[in-house]
This record gives sequence, structure tokens and C-alpha cells, in this order.
Amino acid sequence: MRGVPPAVSPRRLLALCGILLLLASCRWGGADEGGGERPPGAPAGVTAEAGSATSVHVMWNAAADARVSHYEVYRGTTKVGDVPASEHMVDVTRLRPGTSHVFTVRARDRDGRLGPPSREVRATTPAAAPADDTAPTRPAGLRGRAAGSRAAQLSWSAASDDRGVVSYDVYQGGTKIHSVGGNQTATVVTGLRPGTRYAFTVRARDAADNLSPAGSAVRLTTAGGADGRATSPTGFRAVSEESDGAYYLVLDWVPPRVDGVVTEYEVRLDGRVATSLVYGGDAPRDRATYRFYAGREPGVTHRVRIRAMLPDGTWGGFSAERAVTTGGGG
Repeated sequence: MRGVPPAVSPRRLLALCGILLLLASCRWGGADEGGGERPPGAPAGVTAEAGSATSVHVMWNAAADARVSHYEVYRGTTKVGDVPASEHMVDVTRLRPGTSHVFTVRARDRDGRLGPPSREVRATTPAAAPADDTAPTRPAGLRGRAAGSRAAQLSWSAASDDRGVVSYDVYQGGTKIHSVGGNQTATVVTGLRPGTRYAFTVRARDAADNLSPAGSAVRLTTAGGADGRATSPTGFRAVSEESDGAYYLVLDWVPPRVDGVVTEYEVRLDGRVATSLVYGGDAPRDRATYRFYAGREPGVTHRVRIRAMLPDGTWGGFSAERAVTTGGGG
């Protein structure tokens, strides 16, 4: 009977099905191991500052990973907060006065995967002030100016309190957006929009969590461009060094003076991104330095500049651009 295929035995049919299932399983397994299935990375730039005898303000860099749905904040091993991905700060309350507290932050993506913890940060709450019902005086003399298109510099006169000011809260309109220690009377607010008018106020807080009235508001408008000079690295220098027939560019600079720790920089060479520099928990605060390979040919002139990833997750302004020639020093 020509044209009629031979019958397939049950044993052969089972073996064929097994091979097909194995191939499908391998293909699915390979997809599970793809980059989209990995959990988010650990948040960077985490800082903690006591806000009162019973609260600590925790802040971190916003994640660049679009899959992040929210952040989880931990005190020790206990989760103390869930924060939406659109925010990167929280006040942890109901803490024990006069105690050192350890915090970490973890990111969770939309599929429920929890990333690794950030580096640990510590903050010590001051001792409680018994029977303290007196709020600090309002901070006076608030001054501010736009620092480019995405930042503003604020400063004010110190408030007074019968037992001492522990922190200052910065408000944008009626929303608290930041907190600094009671020994600070200036800050840089980042993450603003270009060409936008803002109103800021400052309130003082003491150890008993008494909050002062708001001082007078300062109003300012950010620039329409994206220069961000107050958030730029300063004192930027670049020189050429030779080692074993190869040339290297050695860069050094002063990190931008912003609240929090700058842990990431982008290096641009001849108008293109050359490399990213990411520090761990020992990121430099006074002067930073970096050395990278520039080739083996002498007499080549390069243009180099850098910018910092700010603690709020936005890029700061670029440093001044420097020209350096391999084999020619600075």
C-alpha cells in the first residue's frame, strides 16, 4: 500500500514526546535566566539622619531600573517601610531615643522579585527630652537661588530651641521633600524640573518632635537649560601618564556639594561616554581621582569631562572640559 506511512510504535511515540518536552523545557529555562528575570540591584547612595529622638530620615538614589515597583526599608532585619518607586526617602518613626539604628534599603520589581540589600547606614537618635512642649523658633532669613535647571541652593538662619534643634525639614509647597541635621543651615535641593517656578519653606524640629512654624517662603525659577552648575564636580584636572608603553589619563576633582554621598560618575571622552565609575561605601567626599587607559599612541589630544549621579538619582551638571595629550602631561 504505497503512500501510507508506517505505524509508529507506542514506545517510539513516548520517546519522541519526551525529547520535545525536554527541548521546550530548556528553551523556557533559558528565558528565565535572561536579564529581564534578574532581581533589581542594590540601591546606592543610602544615607540616614536623625530627625528627632524617635525618628530618622533615610534617603537613597532613585533606581535607574524601570522594573522597580517599590522600595523596602529595613531597620536591622525588620521591615519598617514600603516606598513607591517614584520616591526615594522616608521618615522612620517610633524609634527608641538615644539609640544607634542600622538601616538598609532593598528594591522590589513588578514581578515580586526582591533585590539585595544596600550597604548598611547608621544613625543615632538623641536622648529624649522629658516634658518638652516648646517648639523651636521658625528659621528666618531663608534665601535661595536656582543652580542651573535641576537644582536650587537654599540657606537660612539657625532656629533656637530650649533644648536644641535636631533637624531642619525642607518643604516644597506643602510637601516635605528633605531633611538635614540641626547643625546645617544650607542645602542643595536636586531633581527639579527645568524652567519651573518653585516655593520652598523650612521648619525646625527638636528631639521631642516639636515642629516650628514655617519660615518665610522663598520663590525661584529654575533655568530652562540643563547646565546644573551647582551640581557639577569642581576643580577638575586631567593629566597623561605613561606606563609600559601605554598611556593613561589621570583625572581628579572635588565632588559636588550636595546632601548625601555621590557614589557614581560618568566619564566622557571626546564627546562620548568612555566609562562609568561606581564607588562602594567609601566614596570620596573631599577629592576623588580616577585613572583609565587611553591607548599606545603618543601625541593624541583628548577632550574629557565628568558628571555625577546625585543622591536623588538624577545626573548633575558636567565639569569643565579639559584637553589632554597623551605623552604631553596635563
